[in-house]
Amino acid sequence: MQPGTGSVAKRIFYIFILTLLSGLLVFSIIMMVKYYKESTAENNNNKQPESMVEIGTPTPTPTEAPSFVSPTPTPIPSPTPVIDYTDDFYMTRITEDILKRIEGKSYPEGATISIDDLRWLHVMHYGFDGEVHEGELIVNHEVAHDVLEIFKELFEIKYPIEKIRLIDEYNAEDEASMEDNNSSAFCYRTIAESDILSNHAKGLAIDINPLYNPYVYERKDGSLFLQPENAGDYVDRDADNPYYIKKDDACYQIFINHGFTLGGDWKSKKDYQHFERELS
Repeated sequence: MQPGTGSVAKRIFYIFILTLLSGLLVFSIIMMVKYYKESTAENNNNKQPESMVEIGTPTPTPTEAPSFVSPTPTPIPSPTPVIDYTDDFYMTRITEDILKRIEGKSYPEGATISIDDLRWLHVMHYGFDGEVHEGELIVNHEVAHDVLEIFKELFEIKYPIEKIRLIDEYNAEDEASMEDNNSSAFCYRTIAESDILSNHAKGLAIDINPLYNPYVYERKDGSLFLQPENAGDYVDRDADNPYYIKKDDACYQIFINHGFTLGGDWKSKKDYQHFERELS
């Protein structure tokens, strides 16, 4: 080997290495720049500003939620309580079903009182057996609230009333109802032995335990009028009987406190069963 040949070879080798390294460095820089640009572009595409909206797509307009409108309620068919003191003491207007029960009986054809002026009442009462029973009666709307209160108060003190049924269960025959000791109210009829319309015909009178509290008076010919006819044992009002209505007893006081008067207080004819009130 000639002198100086090794030095030239080393130089060439070093130049080659440097050139190779420089090329790798440049290539690396180019690739890094390219990667950076691609990454930036991808991020820009994926993270679009929220305010940007694609061209051609309309901006949605907020709409109010539709308000719910319930359908008009169908009227509840009668009977519907007009006033409800409790589940047991309430009233209704005269429904078609009730009208069918009283038409031609307590409410005959040609009756001058409007059916709209009457109310059907549901009450509870203590019977002679000491048990609780349901009752029903029809009265004038002007006294209906008071009558409900009266029977509620009678119930609270456990006042005995044997029956409270519509007189129509007796075919609107007053005598039959009284003989069965049925307490009742409305019946379109005249006063016994007269052509005068009774307060019962107006729904303004109530008879309580009529068998034990009869309607009695002496006729002009001296004969005795007695209603019901089977009440002969109860004409003597001085006798001791728990079912007699007497002045100042609980039943009497409750009715009087609600503006009613007792037929037993009349001067000549005595109707011991009969409470009535005038229209206001």
